[in-house]
Amino acid sequence: MSQSNEIVVSGAREHNLRDIDVRLPRNSLIVITGLSGSGKSSLAFDTIYAEGQRRYVESLSAYARQFLGQMDKPDVDSIEGLSPAISIDQKTTSRNPRSTVGTVTEIYDYLRLLWARIGHPHCPNCGRPIAAQSAEQIIDQVMTLPDGTRFMVLAPVVRGRKGEYGKLLDELRADGYTRVKVDGELRRLEEEIELDKKFKHDISVVIDRLMMRGDLRKRLADSIETAVGIAEGMVEVELVPPEGGGSGTEVPPTAGEVRTYSERFACLHCGTSMPELEPRMFSFNSPHGACPRCTGLGSQMEIDPELIVPDPSLSLGEGAILPWSTSASNYYDQMTQAIAERYEVDLETPWEDLPEGVQDCFLYGTNGDRIYISYRNRFGRRRSYTTTFEGIVPNLERRYRETDSDYSREKIEEYMSVRPCPECNGARLRPESLAVLVGGLGIHEVTRMSAHRAIDWFGGLELTDTERQIARLILREIDERLRFLDNVGVGYLSLERAAGTLSGGEAQRIRLATQIGSSLVGVLYILDEPSIGLHQRDNARLIATLERLRELGNTVIVVEHDEGTMRAADHVVDLGPGAGEHGGRLVAEGTVDDVMRVPDSLTGQFLAGEREIAVPRKRRRPTGHIEIQGAEQHNLQKIDVRIPLGVFCCITGVSGSGKSTLVNEVLYKAVANRLHRAKTRPGAHRRISGLENVDKIINIDQSPIGRTPRSNPATYTGVFDHIRDLFSRTQESRARGYKPGRFSFNVKGGRCEVCRGDGQIKIEMHFLPDVYVPCEQCHGKRYNKETLDVRFKGRTIADVLEMPVEEALEFFEHIPKIRRRLQTLHDVGLGYIRLGQPATTLSGGEAQRVKLATELAKVA
Repeated sequence: MSQSNEIVVSGAREHNLRDIDVRLPRNSLIVITGLSGSGKSSLAFDTIYAEGQRRYVESLSAYARQFLGQMDKPDVDSIEGLSPAISIDQKTTSRNPRSTVGTVTEIYDYLRLLWARIGHPHCPNCGRPIAAQSAEQIIDQVMTLPDGTRFMVLAPVVRGRKGEYGKLLDELRADGYTRVKVDGELRRLEEEIELDKKFKHDISVVIDRLMMRGDLRKRLADSIETAVGIAEGMVEVELVPPEGGGSGTEVPPTAGEVRTYSERFACLHCGTSMPELEPRMFSFNSPHGACPRCTGLGSQMEIDPELIVPDPSLSLGEGAILPWSTSASNYYDQMTQAIAERYEVDLETPWEDLPEGVQDCFLYGTNGDRIYISYRNRFGRRRSYTTTFEGIVPNLERRYRETDSDYSREKIEEYMSVRPCPECNGARLRPESLAVLVGGLGIHEVTRMSAHRAIDWFGGLELTDTERQIARLILREIDERLRFLDNVGVGYLSLERAAGTLSGGEAQRIRLATQIGSSLVGVLYILDEPSIGLHQRDNARLIATLERLRELGNTVIVVEHDEGTMRAADHVVDLGPGAGEHGGRLVAEGTVDDVMRVPDSLTGQFLAGEREIAVPRKRRRPTGHIEIQGAEQHNLQKIDVRIPLGVFCCITGVSGSGKSTLVNEVLYKAVANRLHRAKTRPGAHRRISGLENVDKIINIDQSPIGRTPRSNPATYTGVFDHIRDLFSRTQESRARGYKPGRFSFNVKGGRCEVCRGDGQIKIEMHFLPDVYVPCEQCHGKRYNKETLDVRFKGRTIADVLEMPVEEALEFFEHIPKIRRRLQTLHDVGLGYIRLGQPATTLSGGEAQRVKLATELAKVA
């Protein structure tokens, strides 16, 4: 094979890689596999991708480089045959609430264009189709303004387009016009108007300035006919403030309001006008299309009564009202007693058994009724007064509106949940935008469909010959992108699904589908376990997608453990033989058959069937059950589920069947609310029983254990507290009076103050990547010299942080508190990670296992 057909990596030493040499065939599907921690990601992402990205950025100008994040040069002798590299990992999921499956895949951009070009506008008020509006009808509408209303007639000649428009402005001057409105600002044409050609602009010509009166019709008609003539059928009427504060008996309409009329769009029955259909009218990220109440988010925060009373089985005396039970104020006790006496209810009656009227009184107030309150002051004298009560919900809403304290806002937000916007009902768009239909459906109704169902809907869409000619290319792009989503196993997702709610695997597969849609050729794609969380039913389609990416003329490198993907690969690289310090070596490479013939390859042994995961001969018997009844969150169909306790229970099903919804949204949140009074709103369900058998619930997910390099496995598991305490008990520490805090790199005292405990100094290089150099004072140790003088068994605290878990386990074997925590880290397969390894370098699976080890190490 010629060198131009290979990617040749020589002397890779990044992280735990042991100076390895690898030759990878180009235009192939390549799988890099091995044990967790064997160096797969170090080779694929931190070496090959980092160098490909670095070389691309270096090819740009110095000016462009300062705006791009540039990666450090990896520790490798040379890499030859590199192409431009694109990384599709699981960490870069957008948490922007405006980002959806439709926007990430760009399908929504094509939907907006389709609705703008062949959409049929309907009246948002009465629902009737909107017909053409003549100049006469426009005049009739304007003449309904109250007498004395001052307004301007404008001709919108430019709307949301880039350019300088010097020639247009000269023509307007020549035609005798004196004023224009540019980007919302009224300007005189006699002055010099300079516009930046790189930005979009709105320009409207002021045709006339008028005040409504009965004999205005003829002059108004001339003005409107002039406006529609130069603005291609469009005219704007802007209401202006009355001079001297207004006159006349009628109240003038809101000043500043702009009413848009078109010879094409107006409701003949109720007179509602609509703007000209444009793609931005269907964008919830544009003020032209976004719902004015929620600004395009589709939701808003509201006080949630279910979070105020998370456990309805508690009584008022037991603290059913959470905001009151956590307050030290006597006022709430007095108010509870007074309302209970006023409505003759027992304080020991469970909240769920109280009359609805009494519940409403606590939550929404006494509606003007006065409550008699009696209390003793600090001198023991009885005092009384009567007062109204505004209610817990209105009280929290008012305080949230009025407070300037971020702390108070955060505390009140604990009793708020995200609800659909009451104006757009979660659709994110203006009523006018939602009233434009294609095939009888609005754009939001289509985005609510799953990608799989949308394929069928667009396939059966009936259009006229003219509409089909206009929409042919748009529909082709939409259909291709929807099929890409379906082929990578996420056809069950709706286009409106927020990107922040996707799992890492789902987000990665969506970006993979987007890349296929871009049809790039000659690119090096690097993916991180795309099959994770995918049911075997969909795995073959995912592999076919990877093969299609290869057939376009690209090189696809996949970090993967999945057997099906390995067997489909053209080339397999197996790293090992162990993890961490025991890994980083090239164990086997070649075809699957080549790997299976290497006796030292654990991967080969499993592929050949020589080793397998043993099935337990004896199963544990359940000690009880939790029963969920009527679960109907998202796509759950009012299901009843019995979950056994005291056993290893697996919830499975095809991708998108509702597993995460059942466990995370319904079970976890409901149990956490009941047991721990967590301020979360559980998914919709009728009831949950069997919780008397459970005293605690813990959710161990793949979110990071920390977002800064200062967080590490030692600090997260709590073992570092015991290690610091151990160092403070050494003879040297006692002689010097050192306490455990002396051995923390987060506080002054024992840390190096030059680097503030980071161990490295960041040097900004502007258009070059930032350089991190070891601190010259502590040489990367994080601590000052005096702290490093203290040793335990010949090792400093800095030496301990550099130890892999398995080495530390042996080092602290006679210290039970430390050994127990290290043993659990080792037992969950993390013996290779260093105690002080920055949390930001851990994968999602490693972070999840650190959390699991932390919980397992706790004494029950």
